[in-house]
Amino acid sequence: MPKKTTRRPSRTPVSTFFRRPGIQIGLVALVAIVIALLVLTSGQSSGGLPAEIDSARAYDLYQQKGAFFVDVREQSEWDSFHIPETTLIPLGELPNRLNEIPRDQPIVVVCRSGNRSASGRDILKQAGFTNVTSMAGGVTNWKAQGYPIQP
Repeated sequence: MPKKTTRRPSRTPVSTFFRRPGIQIGLVALVAIVIALLVLTSGQSSGGLPAEIDSARAYDLYQQKGAFFVDVREQSEWDSFHIPETTLIPLGELPNRLNEIPRDQPIVVVCRSGNRSASGRDILKQAGFTNVTSMAGGVTNWKAQGYPIQP
């Protein structure tokens, strides 16, 4: 009796598989989606605000009255001049005063030049705040741009 041979189903080599037009279109679409997502999320915090904004963008948020501004300078600096309707919480006190900051609105952290505000932003992000940014250039730049200042 002759020996039966079983035939394996033919396999398409990988190189042939990727030459199919439908596969190529699908791969191009997938790559385009991944690139679009990376571009849309680059430089942004998880809440949608970039990690840092300039004073013009901060002023837009200020005018909309929807953002909460927290100034992390010291009391003496605040007394010299500050942005009206902001809340003073010195950087050293920020971790102990998180309950004074709303979680349901965008937060803009400001300081004199922009260095401490970045630290304040990071403290808030580590505490679970998601929609938070810092203002580059600080209130010094804000004042130089002619935006409202309260002596």
